[in-house]
Formats: sequence, structure tokens, C-alpha cells
Amino acid sequence: LGWRPGECHEGVMEKRSNAHNSRRNKNLGPRRTLNHLENQPSQALNPSRFEMFAMRALRVFSKQKQAAARILTIEHGVVRANRTILAVDDGVSTRLISSWSHAPKSALPAPQLSIDSIDVDDRANSSRPGTPTAMIDFSDSSTAHSQKTTFELLRALAVFRVCQVKWIVDNAKMLLNVSNRINPTITEAIVERTFYKHFCAGRDSVDMKPVIDMLQRHGVRPILDYAAENEGGESDEGISPQDAEDILTHPPFNQPARIYAYKSEEDCDRHVEIFRDCIHSVRDVSPCGFAALKVTALGNPELLERMSTMIVETKRLFSKFDTGKTGMVTHEQFKECYRQYFRAEDDEIAKIIQDIDLDNNGMIDYIEFAEMMHPCQLPTFTKQCTDVGPLALATPSDEEIALMQRMSERLHTLAQEAADCGTKLLIDAEHLKYQPAIDSLVLELQQKFNDKSKTDRPVIFNTYQCYMKDAAERALVDLERSERFGFHFAAKIVRGAYLHHERSRAEELGYESPIHDSKEETDRCYDEVVEKLLRYRSEHGPGLEVMVASHNQGSIERAVRLMQRLGIQCADNPSVHFAQLFGMCDNLTFTLGKANFNAFKYLPYGPVGEVIPYLLRRAEENSSVLDKTGDEIHLLLDELKRRYSFV
Repeated sequence: LGWRPGECHEGVMEKRSNAHNSRRNKNLGPRRTLNHLENQPSQALNPSRFEMFAMRALRVFSKQKQAAARILTIEHGVVRANRTILAVDDGVSTRLISSWSHAPKSALPAPQLSIDSIDVDDRANSSRPGTPTAMIDFSDSSTAHSQKTTFELLRALAVFRVCQVKWIVDNAKMLLNVSNRINPTITEAIVERTFYKHFCAGRDSVDMKPVIDMLQRHGVRPILDYAAENEGGESDEGISPQDAEDILTHPPFNQPARIYAYKSEEDCDRHVEIFRDCIHSVRDVSPCGFAALKVTALGNPELLERMSTMIVETKRLFSKFDTGKTGMVTHEQFKECYRQYFRAEDDEIAKIIQDIDLDNNGMIDYIEFAEMMHPCQLPTFTKQCTDVGPLALATPSDEEIALMQRMSERLHTLAQEAADCGTKLLIDAEHLKYQPAIDSLVLELQQKFNDKSKTDRPVIFNTYQCYMKDAAERALVDLERSERFGFHFAAKIVRGAYLHHERSRAEELGYESPIHDSKEETDRCYDEVVEKLLRYRSEHGPGLEVMVASHNQGSIERAVRLMQRLGIQCADNPSVHFAQLFGMCDNLTFTLGKANFNAFKYLPYGPVGEVIPYLLRRAEENSSVLDKTGDEIHLLLDELKRRYSFV
């Protein structure tokens, strides 16, 4: 490279061949330092940043031949030179062509160079007013951590150092149990002052207020997440010793009796009030904010697993009806298969077809089929089975149907409360053995509370875990449902937090792992789902909302670039949200918030005894904790160096 670090020619930077390295092109004009941009005084750009810019630019050139960047120079907090540069590689030299200037802005971070590879078409699409024309710099430690005290920085360093020790992360639950047996008081005190304070916002809404105020001062809004959840027992049979008040059920087809603990129902009713308080807290501190909700806290997990089995077997039955494997079943195919599996007269079958083929197009798809075979309606069909198969054995008893309806009522109560308060509900994803039931319950809520005829914006968000092999298919099927039934589609997109559990369970029970085989496949699935939803939003206008919930900087940058290309605005458009967990990836959240994106922090809260098992499971099962701590530590150290030059 024929240039000196910290210097550039006005309008041109040469990339000379070895034959011309020793001489300057006399036509290039006088050499100027970055301090002379626009003939205004400013601080000199750090040479290492300019070198980084040049190297990133040249890497981009090998693919796209041109790139854009913005040079910012600042004095006393005011931009003195804000110049966008178009860099073009013609195979001989790399030219930095000075372009338009931008209006000064105040209170921006330290001088920086940002680069975003684009093509000519993208340049035309990205120049709309209010759309960022350069990528955001996520490596600024001041933006990420200036809100922390020095003690909080040191505590964060200690926590992340521990998270780097794989043996501790893998055995966290065991270590906590052993420590609790020795001295539970000391154990709770140590955990509360370290991991709890770093990853949790507090015990209740009053305790959380300082954290929420700090976030909002920095352009970040809270997602309140009461971290109680009920994972049930280890038995796959769902049978436990019966207490006097426990609920005894009698499934059909001579199946063994099932017992559901009454205490579990009491706990679920208590959790309704806690979640109601959470919704009210969101209303009070953040208009149009979010509250997170776990269905396992509102229903017996064993019942959810039973319900999921019913839904899975219904899908398998549809695949038998779909003899052509086209995803569609003709009326004749339906009649033939229905007679094979159920006892029914021709006029009964004709009535069923009329009820489910609402658009009367002569075809039935899975969405219509699933509406017919809802878990609570399943006994109506399975009592006519010609043989007792998997679907018949999954049929719920009358008592189980009553419990499912009670669980649905709890969810509807909270959804109505959220709608009345102007709060949005994020329904968290959970273990695969519960997820089909959760999806079914969420779809019921969305049809009612996201109804396009009653609201302009969605209230209920479902969650899609992209480490699942069927994540993209599920998201698109639900998007089709939203169009067909007239409700706003709303989704939180995550990679997933139960990877080790799902793989171990698949191996133990002898079925194919539902998880993508590699991280690269998961990343690809995540980015594809986000892209499809953003493009849908761009093509169909307001209504659809998506939350990009990720600690992966590459996915965040990709989503920001796509928003830019599609003309999806930032602060003026609430359709796209970004979220990270409290205590993690602050460089992503606070930088997005400062750039006027809809940035959120997930704030787990609750008593230490209820919250810590939840967080330890996250640390154990979410591999991104180990992947990201290196970057987190570097940024924390950079912030300490910025404050104390001797560090």
C-alpha cells in the first residue's frame, strides 16, 4: 500500500503495484492529513483505525469492487467533518472518492470509520431519508459499558472468567446443590452478589426500577421476564404418588390412570398474579413495552407434554392422508383415508369436508386439518377409530380436557390484561416435548388478540428457535395461518437455549436429533428466517412485527443492512425490534439504542431461589455464553483502559 498510516490524499488513496512503490504519482495533488478534511479543526483519526478501514475495504473489494464508508472527526463532542466516501477498485488503484457532507450531529462517540459493503442498486435503495448509510460500530467499549461503575466492570470480568471454565458451566447445577447442602445462606449470599446481580434486574418491580431507568437513559427499553418455570418431574409417564387433592384422570382405550398434582395447579394460579403484576410494571415504565411469559409456569408440564403428543400424532395422520406428498389432500383422498382410519357414513364425511374446507377449493391442507383435530376435540374423532393406534392412545380424558381449558383460561386472562394495558406479550419457547402444545395455545391467542379487525398492532408474539430443523417451515406455516385467519403475525426469533438437552433426549429415546447438525446450519436458518420476515414486512406494509433476539453480531449486522436496503426505518418504525439478555452483549444493545433502533434488554427477575436455577440452565445449555465471553472480556478491559491509563 502506497500510503502512510494516519495520512491520505485528498480524494485518492493509491494501491500501487510493487513496481511503483517508490514513487508518487505527481497528479494526485497535495498530501493532506485527516485533520484537514473540509479545512476544519478536529482530532486526528487513530492510525490503527484507518489501517483497519483500509484492510476491511480491500477485503470487500475482492468481492464487490466498491464499498462505502463515513469518516467522522469530532472536537468537543461536535462533528467537524462528516464525509461519506465511496471506494472503487478498478484493478490498478483503489480510489477514495470524496462525496457529500452530512449535517453535523452532537454527542457522538469517539472518531471512527465504519464500512458497509454495498452494490449500486443497494446505494439507490439505502439513500432514503432516515435510513443509516453506514454500518454501526459495535466495538466501542465506551458505548457498551460507560453506564457501569468500576466495581460492576470488575464483577462482570469475574463472572465471564468463570463462564469460560467449561467444567464449572457443565456442572453448575450439581455445584449449586452441593453448596446449598453445606450452607444455603452463604451460598445464596455469594450467588446474589455475583451472578444474580450481573444477570438479573432485581427481585420485583421496585427493585428493578434503577436498572430500568438506566436502560431508558441510554435508549434501551426493558422486557420484564419473571423467571419462574416448572419443568415437571423426570418421569415420562406423568404419574406420581397421589395426594388427597391430586387430580386422577382416566384416559380412554384402557390406558393407565394419570395423576396431576393439585399443588401444580395452585402454583399456576399464583403465577397468574405474578405475571399480571409484571404486565402492570411494564405499563408503568415503558409504553408499548414487552412482558415475557413461560407457559410451563401456567400449566402442568406433564399435561403440556401429553397435549404435544396429540398434536404430533395429528400431523403424522395428515401425512398419511397426503398420499401424494404435496401438502394438499383432495376431497376424494380425504374420503378414502377417512374410511380407512375412522368409522363414518358418507354424509358424515361430506359434512366434515364442508366444515374444514372453508374456501371450498376442493383441497385440504394441514392448517385446515389441524383446526379439525384440535386436542380438545380429539375424542370426538378417536372414538370412531377402526383400530387403536398412536393417535387414539394420545386422546385426552375428560379431566385432562378440563385442565387444558383451565390453562388456556389463564393465558387468555393475561393476554386480555396485556391488551388492556397496551403491553405486548412474548411467549417464550421451551423444550421440544412441550413446544407443539405451546404453539397451539399461542395461535389461539393470536387469532383473538392480534385480530386485524380489532387492532393495528400485534399483542402476542410467538418464539421460533432456529436451531430446530423445522424452524423455518413452522414460521412460514404460521405466517400463512395469519393471512388466512386475518391476524397480525408477530415473532421473536432466537437460536435456542436447550441444545444439549434436545440432543441428549433424542439419543436417549432413539429418535433423530431435531437440532441442526452444525452451528453454521443454525446461523443460516436464523438469517434466512429473519430475512424472509423482513422482506414480507417490506412488501406487505405494517402489521407484521419481528424481534431479532440474538447475541450474534453477524446476524444483527445482517438484519440492519437488510432494513437499510428495504427502506425499513429505525426509530419511526416499531416493526423490527432487537433484544439481548441483561448482562450480555451490551455492545450490541447500547449501540443499537444509541443509533435509534428499537433496542431491548431481557430482564429476568424474581427471588434468588427461583431465578438462579433458570440462569444456570441458560449458561449450561446455551453455547453462545462460552463463545461470546472472549469478546465481552476484551470490551470490558478496553473500558477499564479507557478510564485508567495504567490498566
